Amino acid sequence: MNEFRYRAWRFTFRPGFALLALAAAVCMILLGNWQTGRAQQKLALQHRVDALAQGPLLSLPSAPVAAGAYAHSRVTVRGEFIPQHTVYVDNRVLRGLPGYHVVTPLKISGGDRHVLVNRGWVGIGPTRAEFPPIRTPTGELVLEGLAVVPPEHVYELAQDRGTGPLVQHLVPARIAERTGLKFQPIVLQQTSDTPDGLARVWERPDLGVNTHRAYALQWYAMGVVIVILYFTLNLRRTDDDA
Repeated sequence: MNEFRYRAWRFTFRPGFALLALAAAVCMILLGNWQTGRAQQKLALQHRVDALAQGPLLSLPSAPVAAGAYAHSRVTVRGEFIPQHTVYVDNRVLRGLPGYHVVTPLKISGGDRHVLVNRGWVGIGPTRAEFPPIRTPTGELVLEGLAVVPPEHVYELAQDRGTGPLVQHLVPARIAERTGLKFQPIVLQQTSDTPDGLARVWERPDLGVNTHRAYALQWYAMGVVIVILYFTLNLRRTDDDA
């Protein structure tokens, strides 16, 4: 242990304590740098997603496609709704109001494959047992929308195995199992207008850039706190010894 004095101040240097504080501060900086790097990666991906959403309109065929070829892109498709297989995705909030997302399979023209169309939001009915009436266009039509890739697995307290129209999560594999329909590996968030009374307000995909930035700031702040604590615990005024 060494002591250094300067005017009214005395600094006590303890090698072991100093090494521990230095190691902790360096770890905080490294963790902050890692989160900063993750934020930069997510930001680059966010720019790519935004560019795809503003890119050329892709036509969705009836033949099987790869999800990655259409993800986050603007898509047009021709087909006919199958209203008897409409599902209501529960717990969807718009402007503070509870409601559902209305999802209906669309049979793609020229084949036997379908695509799930998230047609928009509707408020809940008078009771949970009564769904609000939805107007579904009949006959062949052309839709436009944004292609999203639904998660293959979702976290849920109890697996949704109901056969009714109300579902907690939109899992295409389960809808395919209950209906026997073949689906493309994307869900179309409808943007074109149809006379159904549904609200189509889609949130911009959030890839968590700000979350990583916040974590980075926390790690850097903890590193600064460690340095401040180190000097606070080892720096004393000499008149305190009196």
